[in-house]
Amino acid sequence: METMLKSNPQTQQRNNHSGQETSLWSSGFGMKMEAITPFLGKYRPFMGRCCQTCTPKSWESLFHRSIMDLGFCNVILVKEENTRFRGWLVRRLCYFLWSLEQHIPTSSDASQMIMENTGVQNILLGKVPGAAGEGQAPDLVKKEVQRILGHIQTTPRPFLLRLFSWALLWFLNRLFLNVQLHKGQMKMVHKAAQEGSPLVFLSTHKSLLDGFLLPFVLFSQGLGVLRVALDSRTCSPALRALLRKLGGLFLPPEANLSLDSSEGILARAVVRADLAPLGLWTGALAIFRRLCNCWGCNRRVCVRVHLAQPFSLQEYTINARSCWGSRQTLEHLLQPIVLGECSVVPDTEKEQEWTPPTSLLLALKEEDQLLVRRLSRHVLSASVASSAVMSTAIMATLLLLKHQKLLGEFSWLTEETLLRGFDVGFSGQLRCLAQHTLSLLRAHVVLLRVHQGDLVVVPRPGPGLTHLARLSMELLPTFLSEAVGACAVRGLLAGRVPPEGPWELQGIELLSQNELYRQILLLLHLLPQDLLLPQPCQSSYCYCQEVLDRLIQCGLLVAEETPGSRPACDTGRQHLSAKLLWKPSGDFTDSESDDFEEPGGRCFRLSQQSRCPDFFLFLCRLLSPILKAFAQAATFLHLGQLPDSEVGYSEKLLQFLQACAQEEGIFECADPNLAISAIWTFKDLGVLQQIPSPTGPQLHLSPTFASRDNQDKLEQFIRQFICS
Repeated sequence: METMLKSNPQTQQRNNHSGQETSLWSSGFGMKMEAITPFLGKYRPFMGRCCQTCTPKSWESLFHRSIMDLGFCNVILVKEENTRFRGWLVRRLCYFLWSLEQHIPTSSDASQMIMENTGVQNILLGKVPGAAGEGQAPDLVKKEVQRILGHIQTTPRPFLLRLFSWALLWFLNRLFLNVQLHKGQMKMVHKAAQEGSPLVFLSTHKSLLDGFLLPFVLFSQGLGVLRVALDSRTCSPALRALLRKLGGLFLPPEANLSLDSSEGILARAVVRADLAPLGLWTGALAIFRRLCNCWGCNRRVCVRVHLAQPFSLQEYTINARSCWGSRQTLEHLLQPIVLGECSVVPDTEKEQEWTPPTSLLLALKEEDQLLVRRLSRHVLSASVASSAVMSTAIMATLLLLKHQKLLGEFSWLTEETLLRGFDVGFSGQLRCLAQHTLSLLRAHVVLLRVHQGDLVVVPRPGPGLTHLARLSMELLPTFLSEAVGACAVRGLLAGRVPPEGPWELQGIELLSQNELYRQILLLLHLLPQDLLLPQPCQSSYCYCQEVLDRLIQCGLLVAEETPGSRPACDTGRQHLSAKLLWKPSGDFTDSESDDFEEPGGRCFRLSQQSRCPDFFLFLCRLLSPILKAFAQAATFLHLGQLPDSEVGYSEKLLQFLQACAQEEGIFECADPNLAISAIWTFKDLGVLQQIPSPTGPQLHLSPTFASRDNQDKLEQFIRQFICS
């Protein structure tokens, strides 16, 4: 595989004088180049375990004990040994023979199962007011159910399924070198399948290939076919007819009507019943034309499919409701502190749900809607944690932060990622790996060769830097706790020492544990939950403690004993109250821990180790794109662009971010997703208000933030966490 890049000398000269800081890759970086491995020692990290609080039984029973030792299998590697036959002809027909031997579940009587469904039975019995089947004979309703089913699906054709599986296997082998699947993760899924309950797979799509790659992987591992519903408007009639024969499901037109419409009640009840199997290849034809652009390319790549630990949905629904506590909006939690009206952070959680209000979600009760939203956060958190960090994310981060020794820092950052329990999706010799990564980023960087074989890597300004910033965000979950802690420390020191003050001067300041908790909590409230991905059963104060522990573990904070306080390492017996000394036997009404004398809060200083200043700056800059976007959104309030629709205001804000990027040369914030996130956060904070109007909902500036003074307070509150 070719990995070397060539650039035009004129282009090199232009970019060499562009004023951008460069990253130097010296050819004399030692004679012995180490190899990058995706594991430390013998074991490979595993992330994506289910929640121990909400699903404790699944955490224990469905986890494979030897998952660290089990390797990977190539699911598209089909040989003669994968069939029951042997011989010269078998070796040439092994793909087809393999597809013939795959197990395809037999389709059951769907109409009978749907007739027995609770929702359909309620319509039959007239328990749903205004339903289309109210007062009709059961035979007529059954015919209507069969009519809807005829529109949704037909009986899958096993021969077509096998034919398409053979074609896709042949196609994948010419597109990829291998498709890796962790054996331990697959064993956990098989163990969950043996429980007898149907499996529900929730996917976070990483590429366009997921539409047919994931079903193929599950089908090839003996798990049958997926059950998915499609919108008929996305397919032509001919393609829809083919996919229905492959087991595809298509929603009837009346199922998309308003929830108040009586015409769609029966159709929606049928759609919500345990649907028939979907064929494997719904996404194949849709993206085949795009993949053909790479058909003549000799560069074949490897792909890996990650599966998080399965968990019992029934167990989650029982336990999750007990974790719900009191919550308040961001306007009540943070606005008084931003305006300087209050200094105490309320002891309650933040209410922030950005799940799109779909019709199916709105059809549920309010309590069930909350359950679905928090389940999605659990699943998304596990998905992000189980996704491997790619080399492009690490290289993009180093280029954005303008590190001077790419090879050494690349190796260091890879090791730090593995130490934090995250997987990496690459391996190989360091120099070859860096060359290949730069070749993948060739549209966004320029390579300049200087004297003695040294190589200078220059990020392209404008969209190139914006793309690198998006890639670097993939590394943020690995260091998220430390990054939040570092920015909180920066905010705590902002009012004490100059922002550009030396590290030694900042290290003199004594930071109390209560002050750190408060500052971390303020930043947690400010940042959106889709970035932090906290588990909904985890309190903010537990998150604060986790952040503080991470700062201590990575060596940035050092415990400092205050004069007259009991040492933190003193584990001697503390004084007990009299009522605990004479408590009757068997009386457990009070907890002994409540009657210990609480020691004073611990204090910390910034570590003075030589590596700490650079690491602190590295952590702060991981969060700087979103914090700077929020700060510039606060500045944008001064321009008076309201009222406007949310779409129009987000476009204007994006144009403002792009103009600031051109002026300051910092393009990391010029991202439409950051603009939308800033608007949603300001709505939750009470800065923006959405008011109905004849032309649609309009965004207005709230009366509280109509004054320039309060707008400046908001901007100052955000900028205290930014480390320049």
